[in-house]
Amino acid sequence: MANVTKDMIIADIIAVDSNLIPILMESGMHCIGCPSAQGESLEEAAMVHGLDADELTEKLNNYLSAQEQ
Repeated sequence: MANVTKDMIIADIIAVDSNLIPILMESGMHCIGCPSAQGESLEEAAMVHGLDADELTEKLNNYLSAQEQ
């Protein structure tokens, strides 16, 4: 299973599973398509958007775990 970590860049997270995009957007990251956002780590992007990187990482990994079942 692929795991998302908060030090991964957004582009790599999307490469793991493009279905993670809606989770990121629903969390408040509406700039996913922005070229500069693609190079930010999840933790950096969360900080810019006032989000908890650990909570977001958990949401993304919960989604990935559910897909394996």
